[in-house]
Amino acid sequence: MISFTKFLKESQFSQVVALLLLLLLLVLGAIPGYLTAHWNWQELPRITNIKELQNLPRKGLSVPGWQTVEQREQEIGEGKWSYQVIQKQGDQTKAIVLLRPQRGSKDQPVVEWTEMNSFWQWQIAQYRSADFTVKPQKAGSNAETKVEARFFRASTGQQTFAALQWYAWSNGGHSSPLRWFVVDQIAQWHKKRAPWVAVSILIPMEPLGQVETTWNQAKSIGQTVQAALMTGPL
Repeated sequence: MISFTKFLKESQFSQVVALLLLLLLLVLGAIPGYLTAHWNWQELPRITNIKELQNLPRKGLSVPGWQTVEQREQEIGEGKWSYQVIQKQGDQTKAIVLLRPQRGSKDQPVVEWTEMNSFWQWQIAQYRSADFTVKPQKAGSNAETKVEARFFRASTGQQTFAALQWYAWSNGGHSSPLRWFVVDQIAQWHKKRAPWVAVSILIPMEPLGQVETTWNQAKSIGQTVQAALMTGPL
């Protein structure tokens, strides 16, 4: 297992690289605007599926192979999330899926994980990065979708969860908002956008247990949720 200190250093390096890329994109994008007196950020490209995203907290997400036991709109911090309890068809396995979608063209991911931690009052342990891939969703495509999430044990006074979190977009996902900024800037060059959904999956586990024992289950649910978002609201 990667130590927290090592992961922190790697995470900081990744964020610095992403930030430098973002600054480069902003500078390159600003040059044409400066020369023509037309600034791209004054007229952001339209998000064509914004209605579907805005309805997500109220309607929830259809997760293949899982039955929705409970779904409601939940305010967490300043955002409205879909709080959805799902149960695997054929057994008693349950999980909580929380989804916070982009609400408008200027809505950016920033403090979702901080607000989530504050809402649950978690004690976090066994934190690490966690990668998984999703099979191609379009016929004729061979490209797998890669997601880089954060995975940890989250404990409250009453319950313990294995938590998997990331920002999802139509062709990938990452736990850092900086990565989304870069993807969205590239999309804007092509007069498009990269709509996003913050995803937090919680799997009940034994108190003080090893979160790694739930990884295969967490990865499977993560793959299913990412695929459902890509074929649905994203």
